[in-house]
Amino acid sequence: MTTHAVIPDTQQKPGVDFSHMTWAGEYLAEKRPDVIVHIGDHADMPSLSEWDKGKKSFEGRTYKADIEAAIESMELFLAPIKREMKRRVDGKRKQWNPRMVITLGNHEDRINRAIESDRKLDGLISVDDLKYKEMGWEVVPYLQTIVIDGVAYCHYQTSGEKGLAIGTADMLVKKKHMSCVVGHNQKTMISLTERRADGVPLIGLFAGIYYQHDEKYLGVQGNVQHRQIWLNHEVKDGFFYPMPVSLDFLKRKYGA
Repeated sequence: MTTHAVIPDTQQKPGVDFSHMTWAGEYLAEKRPDVIVHIGDHADMPSLSEWDKGKKSFEGRTYKADIEAAIESMELFLAPIKREMKRRVDGKRKQWNPRMVITLGNHEDRINRAIESDRKLDGLISVDDLKYKEMGWEVVPYLQTIVIDGVAYCHYQTSGEKGLAIGTADMLVKKKHMSCVVGHNQKTMISLTERRADGVPLIGLFAGIYYQHDEKYLGVQGNVQHRQIWLNHEVKDGFFYPMPVSLDFLKRKYGA
């Protein structure tokens, strides 16, 4: 059995507080999970947004600043993890080398969509600019699924001919017939309604969000969401015991 840490959408961009990324890194360095999965949308990439293009709020955005914000905040997250890995090597203790996987989200895919819309950008910008691979992540392309210990991870799972995102945890396991963890949707949802023929429960987990700022497009009520990371225990053959670790808890423990 293994332990999987899951980092939901972090949506990092210029002008927001990155300190929670350090808190999450400190917690994982203390708990030392076997696997760390970032579910995607770490880089928000507002300069490539089509949603508010042309609006006053769009002014001043740059691709360079978006990339720098994503890299800086990711480095803050990884610093405690890499420090603990080195400490254990230097102290000749049992080594900790977690598998680190990031499933790219639709916000990172804004880079690919921009290239597709303007071929002059091909070769000038790339998802590689985010330096995820350089920082030690296995990078799973947008909407591709990776299965680890029987659990399917993807930024979001689709259904139907139009490939629309599955919107509830119950439908996630009913449509995919296996335990799945996704992000994308700001809501936190857990389903344990389905079982395999051998009696093992199927788990559908919408991981929610992990950032401190509010998003204008969500409105006042839409921003009232659970904000956490996850430490999923006893992962084996598609089953696990999910444990949320709230942003508020991490702030109290590591934010002093």
